[in-house]
Amino acid sequence: MAYYRRGVSLLGLIYILIGIYVAWVHDYITPSLLRRIAQALLAVFLWFLILLGVDLHIGGE
Repeated sequence: MAYYRRGVSLLGLIYILIGIYVAWVHDYITPSLLRRIAQALLAVFLWFLILLGVDLHIGGE
C-alpha cells in the first residue's frame, strides 16, 4: 500500500515564505492589511462576542 504524505514540503514552505517577503517588500502586504485580516479572523471565530456587544476592532479604528 502506498503512503502519501500530506502537507507542505520544505521546498514548498520556503517558496511561500519568499513569496510573502517579496509581497511585503513591494507593499502588497501592509500592516493595515494584516490588521484587517486579524479583525476578520477574530470576528469569524469569536462571533458570539460580537452578538454580546464586544468590539473586536484592533488599533482603535
